[in-house]
Amino acid sequence: MFQMSSMASKIKTAVLPVAGLGTRFLPATKSIPKEIMTLVDRPLIQYSMDEALAAGIEQFIFVTSRGKNALEDYFDRSPILESVLVERGRDDLLETVRDISQDSGRIAYIRQHSPLGLGHAVWCARHLLGNDPFAVILTDDIIQSDQPALGQLIEIHNETGHSVVALTEIDPTQSEHYGLVKYSHTDGSVVAIDALVEKPPPTEAPSNLAVIGRYILTPDILQSLNGIGQGAGQEIQLTDAISLSITNGYPVKGLLINGTRFDCGSKSGYLHATLAIAASHPTLGQAFRRIIRDLQGPHTQPTGQS
Repeated sequence: MFQMSSMASKIKTAVLPVAGLGTRFLPATKSIPKEIMTLVDRPLIQYSMDEALAAGIEQFIFVTSRGKNALEDYFDRSPILESVLVERGRDDLLETVRDISQDSGRIAYIRQHSPLGLGHAVWCARHLLGNDPFAVILTDDIIQSDQPALGQLIEIHNETGHSVVALTEIDPTQSEHYGLVKYSHTDGSVVAIDALVEKPPPTEAPSNLAVIGRYILTPDILQSLNGIGQGAGQEIQLTDAISLSITNGYPVKGLLINGTRFDCGSKSGYLHATLAIAASHPTLGQAFRRIIRDLQGPHTQPTGQS
């Protein structure tokens, strides 16, 4: 999906909060983690991993919960499957399976025992993060772009040394579904953030710039997470911690991402992403676009059938 970035990344570790129950996708998520649900030909989690690896990330911290063992199995070696593929001469599939498997020690798994929100999930990883800046990736957000979205944030961090959050423009009437930024000035696509407001009503929205699921955070954010209580939705909000860090004198930048973002946290967003990615797929795209044209026509059966 991406070409490996040539830039010298100072960000080596990414936190992936994957402890959610995926209730909006029941009954499918009753038996499988939402992150393993397939988007065209890969599970959702693979898109995030591909993006992170292309941006130079080397270590991953998965913040999980009970029932997420399939995530660990997905990135593990599968000797029986690999042996069968060797016997059948399926070198193409063997390479795919081995590419998915991550080296021992590259991924750490920790448990979030209580569903207290994104900020709490990041806080759970604090002992593994130390005093280094780190990335946070929300797997619900799939971002199609020529340059990895996370890599775009890393470039701004490397230039400024500040925390950087990914932004997108939204319909102001949808403000209650997002964390929105209050900002003082912009420099092209880079925004100097004054504060973040979690899910405000439209009449109280500070802007139409919403935070989406990519962050580069400096260690002061972990200190701020220690100093806040529960916020919107009775959860510990990462946006509240970022706002507190700004108040404490740690600048935060926002970057309008150059790419197309799909919110796979909802069924409609998941279907939208499926259509868009399938239509542009290098091997499936042509046939899939033909199927869509057939569905739009006056007949319900595919072309060539009676």
